[in-house]
Amino acid sequence: MKYDNQNKTITTNRLVLRLLQKSDAGAVARLCNNYNIYKNTLYLPYPYSIEDALSWIELHLDNFNDNKLYEFAITDKESGELYGAIALSNNQKFNNGEIAYWIGEEFWGNGYATEAAQAILQFAFVEKQYHKVFARYFHSNPASGRVMQKLGMKKEGILIDHVRKENRYEDLIYYGMINSDRL
Repeated sequence: MKYDNQNKTITTNRLVLRLLQKSDAGAVARLCNNYNIYKNTLYLPYPYSIEDALSWIELHLDNFNDNKLYEFAITDKESGELYGAIALSNNQKFNNGEIAYWIGEEFWGNGYATEAAQAILQFAFVEKQYHKVFARYFHSNPASGRVMQKLGMKKEGILIDHVRKENRYEDLIYYGMINSDRL
């Protein structure tokens, strides 16, 4: 993982994580306007419009510069194609943050979420000096949990019927990692 502070990019073997631009709104809307992504995320609306993408993207640079939230497009290192997005929150009071991600359905199963999340973990622990990083997923989305396991995160607990999605309650499964655990 290589972090470029000036350009706010993270480069991995196959990916470049970069700030989203207004020009990405069409691709974001196309990928997010998918029921299979909506049903596995806490906050994405459905249907998902280009206006949703633009209003989301316009906050990224200010949030990044204010050290509130670091949101990156997950893109192909060679072609620049947008695969998804990954975010890292910043709770300065507790020196921790949450990782959240989504990958367009056509790109599932290629390890992009894991590769991007490994880079974000390193960004959190090395660049931002976090003490802890955590993530959570719906019980109905075990693929997201496998990403967390591959990162070496430990299961910390299950919040039973914690959120309501489409008139049903979902368990949220929490995983976490302390900076010293990754050695």
